[in-house]
Amino acid sequence: MQTLDHLRPFFDQHAPRLTAVADQIWSLAELRYAEETSARLHADGLAAAGFRVQQPVAGIPTAFTAEAGEGGPVIGLLGEYDALSGLNQQSGALQCMPSADSPGLNGHGCGHHLLGAAAHLAALAVQEHLRQTGQPGRVRFYGCPAEEGGSGKTFMARDGLFDDLDAALTWHPASHTGIFDQSTLANIQARFVFKGRAAHAANSPHLGRSALDAVELMNVGVNYLREHMPPSARVHYAVTDSGGLSPNVVQARAEVLYLVRAARNHEATELYQRVQDVARGAALMTGCEMEVRFDKACSNLLLNTTLNQVMHAQMQHLGRLPVGEAERTQARLHHATLTAGDVEEAGRSLGSVLRGQGSELFDGLRDYNPQREDLLYGSTDVADVSWVTPTAQAWVACYAFGTPFHSWQMVSQGKNTLAHLGMVHAAKVMAATAIELLGRPEVLAAARAELLQRREGKPYQCPIPADAPLPLQRA
Repeated sequence: MQTLDHLRPFFDQHAPRLTAVADQIWSLAELRYAEETSARLHADGLAAAGFRVQQPVAGIPTAFTAEAGEGGPVIGLLGEYDALSGLNQQSGALQCMPSADSPGLNGHGCGHHLLGAAAHLAALAVQEHLRQTGQPGRVRFYGCPAEEGGSGKTFMARDGLFDDLDAALTWHPASHTGIFDQSTLANIQARFVFKGRAAHAANSPHLGRSALDAVELMNVGVNYLREHMPPSARVHYAVTDSGGLSPNVVQARAEVLYLVRAARNHEATELYQRVQDVARGAALMTGCEMEVRFDKACSNLLLNTTLNQVMHAQMQHLGRLPVGEAERTQARLHHATLTAGDVEEAGRSLGSVLRGQGSELFDGLRDYNPQREDLLYGSTDVADVSWVTPTAQAWVACYAFGTPFHSWQMVSQGKNTLAHLGMVHAAKVMAATAIELLGRPEVLAAARAELLQRREGKPYQCPIPADAPLPLQRA
């Protein structure tokens, strides 16, 4: 097994700089496809280190690739840096307290500021390993925008950016550490725009055709549909245009955004067709016109046991998170802001081994059973990468145990020292795994064979149509 002993001075030297980059991106909190400064921080840092940077890629202004090394296998490291809307929060606060510097704006409620910085640090470490050893091989950092609600990697996969990889590695900040051994839901997101006819709501309502009525009827119809869809499926919606602020005007235009999820790609497609049928019925009932505007989609995740075992072995070798009393005190204070339900959900959704573990800080390593493959009721565009090339992911603890994703508590802890320690630990996990794979062509071949088996002989088919434009005009 490869170790990182020869890279210890390197991590000691470079980790503080990447920690500062993560903190800066936390403060920027830029949304999907608008991460100009965040992407530039990563691209410029890698270029300064000698990486060959291409930007933009796939027609996405905030997407880029950065490669180092020559010949040999190509290992990809996936970096994200987008935030979530409406989650602005004061750093370190123990109550929901929007920052006075940027009230009402965005926040890193899923830790992507850490995610990209750790992948960046790992890429630098692999580059240093290749320099020191003269080993053939290439490491390629992918600057991946818009994971939250934009499926940036799916658009990148549609453009073939991952086709020549031998393997892809990534991670996700969490409140525990272990292999990401859960499949995820495929999804499709689309806007349904209804167009009716304005009229005076009191004097001549019979002349109007309410687009808002159509939206409401669609929502009612989809709610009735829920009883008759697969148990693992999910459908969410948000009314993005209710037709105006005047109740005495029949609303001539209204819009609703739908996100349809299911366990597998074909199930999501089938459910999406049924949702469209409901929308057509709502338009007929109200005498409105209806337009579907496809927004984005992503596939279900294909796990790769071969790569997961390699990554887990590296995590075992690296050992526990190097936390001290300061981090435990931080975690204890933030853990006290959580509900019993938050902590129970962390155990339920991430494996029974975590349930009732009773600590405010999970600094160990979750067991990995290759036979255990759970379902995580969320979605990620990493899944589309997993259909193209063998892919492995890790969870790494950066927050008090039980901290829920997309919450103010997660934003608040994003610049704590526990978050920084977890970020550097994740970088070491990915770097060690990449270095191991670069010297093990037989493992890469086995991982590729497993991917082909899991695809059941089917080629990757991008769930985003070839003519669907990037949703750059919407945030």
